[in-house]
Amino acid sequence: MKVAIIHDWLVNYGGAERVVDEMLKIYPEADIFTLVHDKKKMRGHFSNSKITTSFVQKIPFATRLYTKFLSLMPKAFESFDLSQYDLVIASSSSCAKGVIVPPGTPFVAYIHTPMRYAWDLYFDYYKRSGALTRLFMKAQMPKIRLWDFVSSQRIDSIVCNSSYIARRVKRFWNRDSKVIFPPVGTDRLFPNGKDAEDFYVVFSRLVAYKRIDIAIEACGALGKKLVVIGSGKEEKRLKKLAEKYSDAQIKFTGRISDDEVRDYLQRCRALIFCAEEDFGIIPVEAQACGRPVVAYKKGGAMETVIEGETGVFFEKQDAENCAKAILRFEELDSEKKFASERIVAHAKNFGEERFRNEFKAACDEAMAKVRDGSPY
Repeated sequence: MKVAIIHDWLVNYGGAERVVDEMLKIYPEADIFTLVHDKKKMRGHFSNSKITTSFVQKIPFATRLYTKFLSLMPKAFESFDLSQYDLVIASSSSCAKGVIVPPGTPFVAYIHTPMRYAWDLYFDYYKRSGALTRLFMKAQMPKIRLWDFVSSQRIDSIVCNSSYIARRVKRFWNRDSKVIFPPVGTDRLFPNGKDAEDFYVVFSRLVAYKRIDIAIEACGALGKKLVVIGSGKEEKRLKKLAEKYSDAQIKFTGRISDDEVRDYLQRCRALIFCAEEDFGIIPVEAQACGRPVVAYKKGGAMETVIEGETGVFFEKQDAENCAKAILRFEELDSEKKFASERIVAHAKNFGEERFRNEFKAACDEAMAKVRDGSPY
């Protein structure tokens, strides 16, 4: 059986690319189609797969400036000839799900999110953008929204990574979907069997919407130690923000190895998670190490963290509410409310094998419906 996997772009290896990796374990001979591919940054990932890129790849500096080519993306993905494939799968948070697939070919789309910048987060992106980008957004976004809706109607079966995203799919595309949580490598993560040490962790790309500043301000105000793991565009600003606290209190590690990340997650008192994420793999990784999570109560975290059992929530996305949640967590922690064994058992519900089994079943179901001539 010939299988094609369509992915938005291959320029870094992150959570969405892990999903593609698991899809390839189900269909190891699948071909990959993508907007652009940066072999150097991908560091050998998918090197055993045939990868076809779009015409955007030929544009100078495309692997760095690909997000600037949104107006070209619909044409780029619609240009792929998928007529020789028996099954087409999309892994999409942008335009990958917009490929044109023959009616007799099953088409399953795993949706990480509908385009945030086209729909409900349009105004947030607009406020943070420069004058030229704003001009483009005003002129082009209505066309992008129309294409995004129309192309969503071509999909046989939509799978979402959380109920949160399923609601967005229903709102913006008026399509029903099923939820299959993304794969988390829980087998390589485990408790160290020791008592937690007296520090907190944030682990993330250092970009604006992750709201690492909230964790820094909250821990700083409370006099708590915080380890900030990761790198990104916000690193300089966040270090400037942390200057009012001592280096011993707020520590930046930069990008570190997976083993070092695991060590910090195993030893910390809790992970602090301040972002509104579509799903959020990192809180699950912390729980796989037996550690609780202090999380903002919105988005995917509401589906991965259990209040009072595997963590606590804060209602408003600001430092004051985060600080209150930290104090509430410490009170519950002193009462032994967070059992490591219970937290780890919960995290196992999001493992890789579970994803492969559920996603394979979704593809089999879509193929059977197309075979039988059933409607979407």
